Amino acid sequence: MISDFEVVTRLFAALVLSGLVGLEREVSGRAAGFRTHILVCVGSTLIMLTSIYLFEAYRSTGAGIDPGRVAAQVVSGIGFLGAGTIIQVRDAIRGLTTAASLWVAAGIGLAVGTGFYVGAIAATAMVLIVLFLLSRLERHVVKSKRQEQELKEDV
Repeated sequence: MISDFEVVTRLFAALVLSGLVGLEREVSGRAAGFRTHILVCVGSTLIMLTSIYLFEAYRSTGAGIDPGRVAAQVVSGIGFLGAGTIIQVRDAIRGLTTAASLWVAAGIGLAVGTGFYVGAIAATAMVLIVLFLLSRLERHVVKSKRQEQELKEDV
């Protein structure tokens, strides 16, 4: 059985890791920001912990409780939450990155819930790289392409 200290440690780790992702979304002015990402991740962690707890508590009864099935439902459920952040504005779709970041926050929460800290921390680092660094690179490339296109139109 997981100790109470470990439960609190895992929930706190989920708060910190998802807070880092949510902070970037908040700074970028997105609808789902700091608090939303924390709630998704801590909730996913708690659901995974509950699933593990049930598995341990009822393992000897032959009840057939599978922690993986609960995790799969979290992934599906987060899809609905993410879908709410996606909107179409004229010819553009907005909110896809925020939906994806909510989905990965749930994944981080599930990883932390199982005690897979290395995976959760590595994923958080990769998400932060994508959100902070690659967004700047993407803007630079788009700006360069626009300038290139404007030069062609002037000729």
